[in-house]
Parts: sequence; C-alpha cells; structure tokens
Amino acid sequence: MFAFAVKRILQAVVVMLIISFIGFAIKHNFGDPVRELVGERVTPAERAEIREKLGLNDPFMTQYVRFLGNALHGDLGQSYFYKKSATDVIIKKAPATLELVFCSALIIILLSVPLGIYAAIKPKKWFSRFVMGSSIVGVSMPVFLTAILLIYIFSVELHWLPSFGRGDTVQLFGFWDSGLLTIDGLRHLIMPSIALSSIMLPLFIRLIRSEMMEVLESEYVKYAWAKGIKPRRVWWVHAFKNTLLPVITVGGVQLGIMVAFTILTETVFQWQGMGSMFIESVERSDTSLMVAYLVFVGMVFVLVNTAVDIIYGLVNPTVRVAGRK
Repeated sequence: MFAFAVKRILQAVVVMLIISFIGFAIKHNFGDPVRELVGERVTPAERAEIREKLGLNDPFMTQYVRFLGNALHGDLGQSYFYKKSATDVIIKKAPATLELVFCSALIIILLSVPLGIYAAIKPKKWFSRFVMGSSIVGVSMPVFLTAILLIYIFSVELHWLPSFGRGDTVQLFGFWDSGLLTIDGLRHLIMPSIALSSIMLPLFIRLIRSEMMEVLESEYVKYAWAKGIKPRRVWWVHAFKNTLLPVITVGGVQLGIMVAFTILTETVFQWQGMGSMFIESVERSDTSLMVAYLVFVGMVFVLVNTAVDIIYGLVNPTVRVAGRK
C-alpha cells in the first residue's frame, strides 16, 4: 500500500506539471496583458517598461520555471484585472462554485441510487420504463437549455424562484461566503443545482441500473436467494454494495468534470463563482487568472481521483491496491 501511495503521489505531481505547462503555454500565447493593464494614452516606451517589469520579455522556460517556483508558495500570479493575487480571487470565488457542485452531487446521489436500484429490480414496471425513458431525454439535453427551461417555468411563469445571483450569504471562517445557511441563499441555489445535476443524473441512473442487473445475475446473489435471505438484504448488502466500485470510479471523474461544467450553469444564472470568473478572464485577457483556474480545476481532479482509490478499500476490502504487479 505504501508503494502504491508513493506511485500515486508521483503520478499526481506529473499530472499537475503537465496541466501547469499547458496552462502557462496558453498564458504565454493568449493576448497581451499589458494592453489590458494600461490605457490607450500610454506610450510604447512605457509599455515596454511595464513588460520588462513583469518579466514578459524573458524566454518562455524562464517564465515557466519562475511560475512553478511561485506556485509552490501558493502564488499563481497577479490578476491583471483585479489588481491582486490570482490565488486570492480564486479563494473568493471558489465557495460559490463548490457549494453549487456539492448540492448538485447531493441531488445526484439521493435520486440516482433509489431510481437506479428500482429500475434494476423491477425493470418491467411502468415507473422503471418512465425513469429510463426520461434518462435518455436528460442525457440529450444540454445544461444551458435545461437552465433556461427552469428559469422560464419557475421564474417567469410561476414566480416561485429567483432567476439569477446567489442571494443572501453568511461569511464563515473569515473567507467563505456561504448561501447554504440562509433561506434566500437556498432559494437561489435550487435551480442552478438542478440544472447542473441534470448533466450527470441520467448517466448515474443508467450506470447503477446496468451494474445492479449484472450483479443480480451473479452466483453469490443466487446463493443468497437460495439461503432464504430477505430481499432487502440481498438487494442492498449483497447486490448494491458490489455495484459501487464502478459507480465510484465514474463518480470521481464526473465530480471533477462538474467543477469545470459550472461555466455554462453560472453564465446562465449569473452565479458569481469560478466558472463566470473564468469567462470574464478570457474576455479581459486576464491570462494569470485563466492559468490559476486551470491549475485549481486540475488539482481538484487529482485530489478526487486519489480519494477514489482510498475509498475502494473501504467499500470492498477484497480489492487490494498494490504498487507491484
């Protein structure tokens, strides 16, 4: 296990280096940050002086090595638009995105597990067929279309829910602006969470159903039926537990994808998180902030997938993850 942990850490470091290199290459070739920093009246000589001060005239690898050194100390560069550290901007925007992803993941778990299991246990029932048919529609609909449809129904027609913004927030730990602790914040969170969860919910319902149906045909489940074990115990303990490994594998990857997919959801609902921040940084050629976002999302992918490997052993002790063949 120790050998595997060391190997996994080294792989994570390599992945982060690749992500940082790609992100910095984009920064190096995307727009002119000096143009965004200064006005039109600044002379070419003053522009050249600013470029020299920022180190933009140095060779690419020199700039990249300097960026890595600063990143090890938590400095991902200076935002040209906000005029402060890109790390501070990410920390300010991250709570909105992470709360949105958390609530969406909660919706996915609470709905996909019972619906997927029911569709596997009773595949010929009308409700199972309705769930599977709806999942096909859900997979086919892009998230921005779902978001617009929700706004039209619940905001424009019914006037039940607010259509944009985060609402009232409460500050926690000195930096975390949370909307989970206020009624208005929760009302603003409902539609964005449903829209974001609509991307992954149909996928997980179909995945749980297919894995569950396969496990129910296995020999040890048939043996459990032969022993006269109660159906609920067979379904939840013997069958469902053994469907979790592929579900956790896909879930770990999809959780990281959801962080990136918030871009569309946040744009439609004007949700002031990292997704909308990234769009703004592209429009303003704020390349330092773009790179900081890419590094942060890459780090989320790495951390989530590492956690998935650890959860494997908790879900199924028979799985032995070793660092040797």
